[in-house]
Amino acid sequence: MGQCRSFDRPNARQILLTIDLTTDVCEEAISRPVSAIVAYHPPLFKPLSSLRLDNPLQTSLLRCAASGISIFSPHTSVDAMKGGVNDWLVKAFQNVESVTPIEPKIQEEEGTGIGRLVSLKQPSLLEDLFPLIKRHLGLQHIQVARSPISHVKSIAICAGSGGSVLKDVKADLLWTGELSHHEVLAAVAKGSNVILCGHSNTERGYLAELKAVLEDELKKDGGEELEVHQSTRDRDPLDVV
Repeated sequence: MGQCRSFDRPNARQILLTIDLTTDVCEEAISRPVSAIVAYHPPLFKPLSSLRLDNPLQTSLLRCAASGISIFSPHTSVDAMKGGVNDWLVKAFQNVESVTPIEPKIQEEEGTGIGRLVSLKQPSLLEDLFPLIKRHLGLQHIQVARSPISHVKSIAICAGSGGSVLKDVKADLLWTGELSHHEVLAAVAKGSNVILCGHSNTERGYLAELKAVLEDELKKDGGEELEVHQSTRDRDPLDVV
């Protein structure tokens, strides 16, 4: 980490954390002494044969490259790691008896894997979980689909889009950022309540913890002094009005 300063930006000693590399975040990075962007979501999900200036996302990538700014995306690693974004979501609840990955990573550290299945020590009324989730994510509103089960003992969690991870999980509550209309209907028909909070709303709050982890690792590294900052222009693209 201590060697990430770009030769083209000799005084750039900042690392910028963001969920998405949007045009606004790109402008923010270029306007500051940033040498690297850690973008949780990969700007590119599919291989490209070219980068074009008539595509806003690709333009941002080209501008960062031309400005000497590196981009790193730890999406799946941060999803799966122990102490990652899904374990951060678990911290919304205090009445936790056990936590296990929904899709464990074989031959990895225990507790590593995609998603989390939480068992509570005592069943909780579904409505009593609403303020806990809102407070943890800093939201005023969430979406809820109710099943006949009003008391929750088990909670299946997946940050971001949980459709593929949660589709076969049996739990009293499925909590994720987004599901399709038909995925919600299927979950309720199987007896699960559903709480949706918006894709990146279930991820963005973790950046503060990632910031602390990176700062600690940089201190251990003993290289040049680098500052870690969270983007002030990164936001969920959807507003509730």
